[in-house]
Amino acid sequence: MTPFDLEFLKKFAQIIAGLMVLTVALIVGAHYIYGKQGRDPNPAIAAAVTERIVPVGAVYAGATGDAALALAQQRAQEAAKAQVAYDGSLDGKFIYDKLCTTCHTGGVAGAPKLEKAAWTARIAQGNDLMYKHAIEGFVGQAGNMPARGGNPSLSDEQVKATVDWMLANLQ
Repeated sequence: MTPFDLEFLKKFAQIIAGLMVLTVALIVGAHYIYGKQGRDPNPAIAAAVTERIVPVGAVYAGATGDAALALAQQRAQEAAKAQVAYDGSLDGKFIYDKLCTTCHTGGVAGAPKLEKAAWTARIAQGNDLMYKHAIEGFVGQAGNMPARGGNPSLSDEQVKATVDWMLANLQ
């Protein structure tokens, strides 16, 4: 190598080193300037945070709480009535198998099994009273019957069809 080549390499290395220092200085300066500017909050992130920290339930106390609870229960019942259980099926056996068998097979809470002996006194009272107890619910000495079998989205017709099926299939 000639002295001219060595001199060229020395100057070229200095220029490259200077450019590297300039690059690092510009990067540091850009970070400094960017850090000084205020940032607008991202609305999507703010909405996600708000959704995550919303309380699961609400606490109600006193008369205000009782009124709020009653209103919430009423709205829940109205929403349930707007839905149609079991696609509106009037097949009493289907509804019995899906809902009623839970209590009436084992006699839970005094529910009469599908045996004629358990239903004799009820049949004597008439179908209208049995429909009423099945639709509105009933609490008696013999046991409890939740309104609509515990499914508020059952229609009156579905309840009656199920009662009729049960009466037709007593053993």
